[in-house]
Amino acid sequence: MRILVVEDDPILSHHLKVQLEEMGNVVQVAPNAKEGLYQATNYPIEVAVVDLGLPDQDGISLIAQMREADVRAPVLILTARVNWQDKVEGLNAGADDYLVKPFQKEELVARLNALVRRSAGFVKTVITCEHLELDLAAKQVTLANEPMEITAFEYQILEYLMRHHQEVVSKQRLLDVLYGDKDGDPNTIEVMVSRLRKKLNAGGLDNSIATIRGQGYKFSRSCN
Repeated sequence: MRILVVEDDPILSHHLKVQLEEMGNVVQVAPNAKEGLYQATNYPIEVAVVDLGLPDQDGISLIAQMREADVRAPVLILTARVNWQDKVEGLNAGADDYLVKPFQKEELVARLNALVRRSAGFVKTVITCEHLELDLAAKQVTLANEPMEITAFEYQILEYLMRHHQEVVSKQRLLDVLYGDKDGDPNTIEVMVSRLRKKLNAGGLDNSIATIRGQGYKFSRSCN
């Protein structure tokens, strides 16, 4: 997953970034609402974690601005506030869920996974495309009931394409998924997609990843 964390506490944001990246996610951190809005509107995030107590403006107004800018990624509120009015206000502003500080990392991860699954139309933790299964929780892929050997970057590309099956995904979008705002070599995407194709073909899923000339790639199998 590509996750945006908008949190002004440098210790908490650092821990969140490290912990979520150790689980194979790409994490962008913003220390305030202005930077958070910029990243949310300029990079293809899949889910956002927003603290309500930001230094430049309230997190609720940031969420409202994200929705006004047509950012459709689900938003999880982090808050130390315990009164129900703040939670209701945040949900009404466009948030999808909330978590009260302090929290357990496992609960945060479970909630983020659930939000992303639902936003992509999936309700289970396993995405299935014929005899290909991708376990979102374990970050593992099974093809024809056999574990598929796959690198971390290959997994991220395959997960993103399967989440967005039947949708054309540009090479730049995949670069953003892998590297965030850091520079990446477009040839890297071509190499990894080629390797994925060979592995899928070997398991009987020929032509699963189509190249749409001048536009990008499309996972052409239906997933559920």
